[in-house]
Amino acid sequence: MLCRVCDCTDFSLAVDLGKHPLSLHFLKEDQIGKEPFYPLRVVRCEKCGTAQLDYTVKKEVMYSDHTYLSGITRSLASHFEQTAQTVDRRFFSGKKKKRVLDIGSNDGTQLKAYQKLGYEVLGVEAAKGIAEIANLNGVPTEHAFFNMETADRIGKTFDVFNAAGVFFHLEELHSVTEAIKKYLDKEGVFVVQFLYMKSIMENRAFDQIYHEHLLYYTLKTLDLLLGRHGLALFDAEFSPIHGGSIIGFVSHKGRESTARLMKMKAEEELSGCNELGAYLAFAKDIERLKEENLEFLQRKKRERKRIFGMGAPVKGNTLLNYFGVGKNLLDCLVEKNELRRGLFSPGMHLPIYIEKEIAPPDVYYVLAWNFRKEILENNRALIEKGVEFYFPVEPKQ
Repeated sequence: MLCRVCDCTDFSLAVDLGKHPLSLHFLKEDQIGKEPFYPLRVVRCEKCGTAQLDYTVKKEVMYSDHTYLSGITRSLASHFEQTAQTVDRRFFSGKKKKRVLDIGSNDGTQLKAYQKLGYEVLGVEAAKGIAEIANLNGVPTEHAFFNMETADRIGKTFDVFNAAGVFFHLEELHSVTEAIKKYLDKEGVFVVQFLYMKSIMENRAFDQIYHEHLLYYTLKTLDLLLGRHGLALFDAEFSPIHGGSIIGFVSHKGRESTARLMKMKAEEELSGCNELGAYLAFAKDIERLKEENLEFLQRKKRERKRIFGMGAPVKGNTLLNYFGVGKNLLDCLVEKNELRRGLFSPGMHLPIYIEKEIAPPDVYYVLAWNFRKEILENNRALIEKGVEFYFPVEPKQ
């Protein structure tokens, strides 16, 4: 294989999680046991240091029919609103006509925030059903994969390109980045939000490794990619969203870097997170986390407690499959997303119920741990009644 960033062919194995089904593909009852499994390994490029999967499931298989909705979670919608307001205030407050394109725009939650600020918006979403939901909600959305071909067909320049949680998914990485370069206005800003590998390792958040996440960026490795295409980070900020993300602000080369970005890059370098040793230590941390979680769940089962998985997030399937947590330890998963009603988790085949329609258990095993604050606030009454909420991953930040 070639490095997805620099085309090098020399890699070191960092994390091997074995074979997993596609985490994004929840199952209908007649699909149980028929789902394919693929290798799930993170390798580190010896030339540029980029962490990435060494096996690619075709994008048409992964994204053409999924059930993820970004608008389900209040805190994520609020985060998107704040991001749009920050971008507009910092870069475009005096401009009358403003245009934004969102790559992997999902149900249009991010674009709605830009609409409120007077932007002409366009989403590009690979899943047909999700694109239809966005259009029905008044967010113009094209059903397509964003790449140079799609960008040329659209044929417009944009003040803002947005990629929230999708820029590390891209099979056609260089085509997408070159399209952004070509159609980003000369004073435009590409806003890229990505899971930060430094935080993933610090938090032992290995469940954020799954087939849809092809790359695991740091500031250093993302900037190497952007530089190949005449783009560069000029600012960045850390966000606690999803357990630790970076919001990067990217422009055509030549814009002066902020003091904040320079400080973040220096701290990243000092942390050693780009070195192979950090990844090998992370692999050992994953094993310790598995032991801790299984000990807790097994103890609760011995106490005859009913345990439900709270949330059916995509990342939860990596955790469930790697830990071997199925019906032996959990009764079911509960969700708010109606698109997952009656489905089953891939690999472990846990049934999914709508949260409000089922009586609470003794213990919630919270797979959607990245929304800890919102979940605890929403469930104060249950906590007061003695329902326990256990978070398998606890972010440090």
